Order: sequence, then structure tokens, then C-alpha cells
Amino acid sequence: MSLRVTFELADSDLKHFKSIMREAREAATGKSQSEILDASRALLDSVGEIEVPEFISDRLNRIQNMIEMVEDPEWKLPPAESQRIVNALSYFSEPEDLIPDHVPGLGFLDDAIMVELVVRELRHDIDGYADFCRFRAVEEKRRAKSGQEEDAPTRESWLTTRRQELHSRIKDRRRTERERRRGRRGGRSPFSLL
Repeated sequence: MSLRVTFELADSDLKHFKSIMREAREAATGKSQSEILDASRALLDSVGEIEVPEFISDRLNRIQNMIEMVEDPEWKLPPAESQRIVNALSYFSEPEDLIPDHVPGLGFLDDAIMVELVVRELRHDIDGYADFCRFRAVEEKRRAKSGQEEDAPTRESWLTTRRQELHSRIKDRRRTERERRRGRRGGRSPFSLL
């Protein structure tokens, strides 16, 4: 039997999380991208070592997807986009957070909430990357099944075409979302963490 629990974060709650994210980014200043990614991986490793509620582990596993987006050499994120994701991961690279991770059952709750907020903000990027990974896997399988010899330039060609389409789609969706928000609220959403 499962139970669905929902809660609503007020504007003041969102401002609080935004402030915490800003502090985490400031604390990460001076850390390299690889240090932030390694620290985020360490958080995931620590989750694997203890028993946490499934709703928390499900959310924290999304951190791995963000790490892969930055590190995937075929996705080729533009530097500004890569930095945006690294900024999001900076919260998870900090050992000190709202609820100490060692508190049984709740230690990763603040991390899970932050993941939910970050994933919501990066949803177009995450969806685009998921589409790229699906396309790549299907195309590799199709080419292998048909017995096509594949050289690096050919692979790069079909990946480049799809990657460019998806990067463009991500930008368009973000632009549309910003315009819609401006129309509703006259500017940037108070939700924006990054």
C-alpha cells in the first residue's frame, strides 16, 4: 500500500530555498567543476550506504542524471549551460545542509526537496538530454542491427544533427516559459534558483 503526500511551498519557503542555493553557490566558489561533481557523487554514495525512504532516494537519483549531462562528451553542453547545472549541483556538494544527513529517515529530506526544485527548473534541459540518450541508444542499436560500419565522423554527424535540434528546442522552451511568466507576473519567477 502506498500513500501520496503533497505539500505546498509558499513564496517565503521558495525565497528561503533560493537563499540557501545562493549560499551554496557562494560556498562552492573556488571549487572546480570536477570537485562539485565528485562531491555530488559522494552524496549519492552516502545515500546508497544507508536506508532512506524511497521517495527520497528516487529524487536523489536524479542528481546522477545532472552529473551525466555535464560529463557526457557527446551531449556537448555549451559552457553557460554546463555552469548552470554545476550551479544547481553546488548545493549537493556541501557537507553542511538544513537537515544533517545522518538524521535517520529525514536526513536527506532537504536534499530531496532541493532536487525537486532544481529538476523543475531544469526540466527542459533534462528532457532534452533524455531525448538525446534515447535517440543515441536507438540509433546505435539500429545501425548495429543493420550491420552498418560506423566510423567516428559518421557517428558525430548524426549525433550533431540531433544534439543541435535538442539544444535549440531547450532554448525555445525556456524563452517561451520566460515570456509566459512575464505576461503573468511581469518578470522572473520567484521560484528561480539558478
